[in-house]
Amino acid sequence: MEDRAPAVPRGRHAPPLEVRRRRQRERLLRAAATVFARGGYADASAEAIAREAGMSKATFYEHFKGKEACLLALWDQAASFVLTASRQGADSAGTDRQQRLRSGIAAFLTVIAEYPDQSRTLLVEVIGAGPEAASRRDAVFQSFADMLYATGSFQTFHDAFGVIGAIAELASRQIRLGDPEDPRDLEPVVMRLLSGSLSAAV
Repeated sequence: MEDRAPAVPRGRHAPPLEVRRRRQRERLLRAAATVFARGGYADASAEAIAREAGMSKATFYEHFKGKEACLLALWDQAASFVLTASRQGADSAGTDRQQRLRSGIAAFLTVIAEYPDQSRTLLVEVIGAGPEAASRRDAVFQSFADMLYATGSFQTFHDAFGVIGAIAELASRQIRLGDPEDPRDLEPVVMRLLSGSLSAAV
């Protein structure tokens, strides 16, 4: 989830078509995140996304069938990025179970803070985007819950999934209301939640 794509040279120095198309797609996805965050998924349109990206509506439709397909592509990108960051954060902490949990949560909240528009798509706008989006959301939550359950800190997978649901709702509320101002301020709350779950599992 890069903030800005590099300028594309023109004329005989222009990159191959596949490179140009990839960069167009990235610009459209960034524009979609901005449009969804600014006005919500329901009021967004292919035309608004194309305009935000500085492209024609025809170019938008070369990449996506419609705004739902665009949201799903943005969702897949953001979910993969957040999941990878959380796993890398946990792995960087070594084998200490508590530290792995803390590092993974810190990485998750840092991504939320640094990419607010994409995070809004990931946690808020996707809810109103139809059954396919709901299915992908469930799959990603399952992946996060699997990661937590694998630490051995929970009696059942459902305990781990319940914690993920609570974390997602805390992050969603922060994105919607700006409370607290910085998502990373939620880390102590999440750790107390995890600590309570861990205590109950003993």
